[in-house]
Amino acid sequence: MTYRHSYVPVGDQPEDIEAQVQEMILSFISNPNSLILAVSPANSDLATSDALKLAREVDPDGRRTLLVVSKLDLMDAGTDALEVLLGRVIPVRLGIIGVVNRSQHDINTQKSLEDSTRDEQAFLQRHYPSLASRAGSRYLAKTLSRLLMHHIRDCLPELKTRVTVLSAQYQARLHSYGQPVEDHSATLLQIVTKFASDYCNTIEGTARHIQTSELCGGARICYIFHETFGRTLQSIDPLGGLTELDILTAIRNATGPRPALFVPEVSFELLVKRQIKRLEEPSLRCVELVHEELQRIIQHCSSFSTQELLRFPKLHDSIVEVVTGLLRKRLPITNEMVHNLVAIELAYINTKHPDFTDAAQVSASAEALDGGKRWKNEKTGEEKTLAPGFSSPSKGQAINLLDTAVPVSRKLSAREQRDCEVIQRLIKCYFLIVRKSIQDSVPKTVMHFLVNFVKEHLQSELVGQLYKQPLLQELLIESQDTAQQRTEVAQMLEALKKANNIISEIRETHLW
Repeated sequence: MTYRHSYVPVGDQPEDIEAQVQEMILSFISNPNSLILAVSPANSDLATSDALKLAREVDPDGRRTLLVVSKLDLMDAGTDALEVLLGRVIPVRLGIIGVVNRSQHDINTQKSLEDSTRDEQAFLQRHYPSLASRAGSRYLAKTLSRLLMHHIRDCLPELKTRVTVLSAQYQARLHSYGQPVEDHSATLLQIVTKFASDYCNTIEGTARHIQTSELCGGARICYIFHETFGRTLQSIDPLGGLTELDILTAIRNATGPRPALFVPEVSFELLVKRQIKRLEEPSLRCVELVHEELQRIIQHCSSFSTQELLRFPKLHDSIVEVVTGLLRKRLPITNEMVHNLVAIELAYINTKHPDFTDAAQVSASAEALDGGKRWKNEKTGEEKTLAPGFSSPSKGQAINLLDTAVPVSRKLSAREQRDCEVIQRLIKCYFLIVRKSIQDSVPKTVMHFLVNFVKEHLQSELVGQLYKQPLLQELLIESQDTAQQRTEVAQMLEALKKANNIISEIRETHLW
């Protein structure tokens, strides 16, 4: 590399021409794999040479620097550059070579290069006979070629590795861009089939791109069923929101004007249905969470599994729209079925359920035993505090016919306390049976009506909606950048191939 000063802008040169030149030079010689050719005139002080100064900034040991001393024929009379050429003034590892440049007069008279080289050798023989064979333009060219070849061969292993790695990377990029579309029908079917397969594999847990940072796909659906939904149901108190006032009011309303000898079964059914109804909301929320996860799988497959979709943005949007529409259609159907599960439980309270029989028998025995003591207990007047307002025949504020204060509370009788306990025990037992059934049947319903249905009909839905001749051309229009990037990557691969061939040739070249 030669270094030409331009301290003052000339003509239309910018004001910072010096800084630009220096920055350009440093950008080349800072590369540790580069060789530095520092050119300095013999008729100036080498200690102030800007070329050597820059070379030392990036190569302080002089391992990559070759010094060229020019203008040997223009030195002052009685002086020579022998000490400099012998390396006794400025030590550099790659050597110091002196040359005689063509003068402006030689250029004006069109002196040939052969004549200039012959005159240069004659000058070196007269003034530097001991160095004549190691100086001059021909020796400089030969030395530069030899140094370059040796330097390249020393760097070959690393260069070979870099070229190989880059080739693999660009080959993968080119493969991701795919080939230009020739058969639109086959291409669309291939992409749709691959997307449907990746979508189903993500649900089954057999996808190629498995995340390790969070649950997704089928694993998250399983978590929703058994952790989110299951724990939510388990957290529901069978008697939550049900007070003794509610229970006794239901008993009285079920008996009408006649006092009850036993706890009426109608009151139990009324109250237990109220509690069972509380299972519907978390069940529908479970359906919603699974639906959201199925929506997330669409983006997961688009981003990680099906790179071809990046080539065709319209096809990508259409696939997302079709799958979203399929999920949207199945959501109300699944919700309706889950609603029916709760409605089925509400439709018939099976007091003959095997798991409920024992509790019912115990309650009946307690009721019969207590019936014989009714007269005695009522006479002894055993009481317990009742919630305020129970004196009213209806729930809430008592009807006050006289202008007197309404009693805020009274004591529960032993019979009332016993009736509350019987109803509470029956409600809790039956509620647990229904909750267990709902906890088991809701995931099965969601899987059948939503997840499995989508898996089984996804590909046929995509093909039916998208595989239409009028849409093929439009859906398979590549993005604006894809074609350009494919061309650039192909050109880079060709350049890397040529570089690899050159490296192979250099390794086989005999270095003198």
